[in-house]
Amino acid sequence: MSAITTHVLDTALGRPAAGVRLRLERADGSQTRILAEATTDDDGRARELGADQVEPGTYRLVFDVAAYAAATGQPCFFPEVAITFALTDATQHHHVPLLLSPFAYSSYRGS
Repeated sequence: MSAITTHVLDTALGRPAAGVRLRLERADGSQTRILAEATTDDDGRARELGADQVEPGTYRLVFDVAAYAAATGQPCFFPEVAITFALTDATQHHHVPLLLSPFAYSSYRGS
């Protein structure tokens, strides 16, 4: 399993957000490297986002919300959601869920 995973839930429709395109980036100062790209499965999960262990540092998950909103016929105030987070322990698994609705979003450190 990847060291970093995500799960997108569509709170407006009350179901997993399948088909959301996203990418995992590593932010190294002023430079950003794309580490992996994925699309959420039928359960709204992206389980394969690169290596099973990552170095401590700053990472970013970037979600293409506009395409998902268009595909589900919903309005879209936030066309892209970028969640930046800092990892300090390379031995742990890091799960970063996204709760999504047309006019709001939230995230947290999952398990």
